[in-house]
Amino acid sequence: MKRKKENSLNGDNSRLSRSAILGSIVSTIIASTPLLYLIHESVPDKVVWDTFFGTYESGLWESAQYAMWVYTGKIVPLLLILIWFLTCKHWWHHVLLIPIIMYSFQIITSFNAEFKRTDENQLLYLLPVLVIVVPSIYLIRAKMFNKINTSDKSLEELEAEFMIKPKSLWGRIKQYF
Repeated sequence: MKRKKENSLNGDNSRLSRSAILGSIVSTIIASTPLLYLIHESVPDKVVWDTFFGTYESGLWESAQYAMWVYTGKIVPLLLILIWFLTCKHWWHHVLLIPIIMYSFQIITSFNAEFKRTDENQLLYLLPVLVIVVPSIYLIRAKMFNKINTSDKSLEELEAEFMIKPKSLWGRIKQYF
């Protein structure tokens, strides 16, 4: 009996320490986003930038510093929205897929120097996601409010029913793909 209690306590401590470590990593990433955004200031204002990773040619941007400013202006919000998406426990969190895909598309088109207008036609690529996500969110909302009218549970209890709760970070990531 005593051994069972010790094992369950060790399991709880292990989960708690993993949660604390993951929370520390996430909070450190969030706290460092201003520094990540300012990385572009350390890039020289030249067309060609030689680094130990290789040579970067800015192409249509005409300045490596300006190109890095554009990239960090898209990567930092994408990183924050991804963290929000992976840690959000609300029923509506799938709506966050829309800005995630939008920023991803902008980053991909920014890397391709042949595109002269980076943020053009992104709605066409975003439309299939909108067609799936928006009605799904509406149906979940309608189902939830239907249950509210026929139930004596609180909104938080009903929201907890609709939540998918994977056990690990990999499980959270896997549930979306």
